[in-house]
Amino acid sequence: MKQLTLIALLALGAAAAQSGAADSKSAPEVPPPSTAAVPAGAYTLDKAHSSLVMRLDHLGFSYFTARFTRFDADLKLDPANLATSSVKVNVDPRSLDSDNAPAGFMDQLRGEMWLDVAKYPQLTFRSTKVERVGAKGLRIAGDLTLHGVTKPVVLNGTYNGGYAGHPMDPHARVGFSATGTFKRSDFGIAYGIPAPGTTMGVGDAVNMVIETEFSGPPLASAK
Repeated sequence: MKQLTLIALLALGAAAAQSGAADSKSAPEVPPPSTAAVPAGAYTLDKAHSSLVMRLDHLGFSYFTARFTRFDADLKLDPANLATSSVKVNVDPRSLDSDNAPAGFMDQLRGEMWLDVAKYPQLTFRSTKVERVGAKGLRIAGDLTLHGVTKPVVLNGTYNGGYAGHPMDPHARVGFSATGTFKRSDFGIAYGIPAPGTTMGVGDAVNMVIETEFSGPPLASAK
C-alpha cells in the first residue's frame, strides 16, 4: 500500500509541476528521498515494479512476446562494490502469458513440446559472478535451469540507482534493467526451430528483457 501511495504522490507532483506556478500552492508537494547512502544488505523483489519478458523470432516477420507473471528474487547488494553482489531468481513457468493469444495456445507453450511445466515446474537463475562495466553497467554471469537442464547464461545489466529511504517508503530501494539471450535448443526445447537456410519457424534464440526494483533495509530513523 505504501508503494502505491508513493506512486500517487509522485504523479500528483508531476501534475502540479505542469499546471504552472499559479496552481502549485494548492497541490501537495512530493517530499524528497533520504540523502543517506544506499546501504548494503539483503533486498527483496518489489513484484509490483518488476517484469520478465521473453521474445522469439516468428517466421522472420516479427518477434512473439510473452511474459512470466509469477517470479521472485533475492538480492545481496553492496552498492559501493557491485561486483560482490549476487542474485537468486525463481520463476513459475506455469505463469507464462501473452497478449491476444489464441484459445489453447498458452497451454501448448506450457505443454510437453515446449516448457513441459508439469514435469519441470520451476525455472531458476543463480548468479555466479558480477562484473562492473563502465559507470552503471553490469555483466551478470549465472546458471539458468530450464526444462530440467542447467547452462551458463550472461545478462547485460544496468544499475539504475536507488535511495536509502523515502518518507512514504522508509526502506532502501534500488532498480535494475537487464537483457540476455540464450538458445532454447541448449535446454532441450527444439520444437519449431527453422530448418537450416530457412526462416519458416520459431527462432532458437530467446531474448529476455528484465525491469526490476528491490526493497532493502529500513532507514535508521524508521527502525
